[in-house]
Amino acid sequence: MTRRISTAAGEGGSGRGGGGGGKKRERKPPSSLPVHKAGPPAPQARKTPVTGEQSWDAKTLGRNHVETPVKYPMNPPVGGDHNPRWMNCDGDVYKNAIPEVNAVHSLEHGAVWVTYNEKAAKGDVDALAGKVAKTPYTLMSPDKEQAGAIMLSAWGKQLTVDKADDPRVAQFLTKYVQGPQTPEPGAACTNGLAEK
Repeated sequence: MTRRISTAAGEGGSGRGGGGGGKKRERKPPSSLPVHKAGPPAPQARKTPVTGEQSWDAKTLGRNHVETPVKYPMNPPVGGDHNPRWMNCDGDVYKNAIPEVNAVHSLEHGAVWVTYNEKAAKGDVDALAGKVAKTPYTLMSPDKEQAGAIMLSAWGKQLTVDKADDPRVAQFLTKYVQGPQTPEPGAACTNGLAEK
């Protein structure tokens, strides 16, 4: 005789219908089951402010395509007039500094640009490079002129951190990769300018 043990809620595996000598299956009450916290869902995460981020009025950031040098009021720049060609930003990690006028075009497409200088530890640079390489609409490059060790820039937004494991890094990426600040959501991040 085969004994059926049900694991459905409300059917306690009491052994009804089977002989009396079988083992009962012990069920854990719901409160003792492991709980996996995945963080806030993306829509909520996009509404939550990122502590320490700086913002610029997007209406004051130029969006003209220019073939001439541009002087940006912040470094790295978070918007403004830019070259008609964007930097590839499909998880691209550049080993050398890249032209700001092309990177700004990537920001217009909804990319987040991660930059670092010599103050950043090699382990942090490597960790960020791994994260960027797996994240579409991101790019990463060194910027020896920036003030902070690690900086994340999106169109009109910027965050400075000291370490790659700062939880605000993930929050900034969640909020601003193709986020609500993006002037041209869905525009290409490939077939642009690449490192030689």
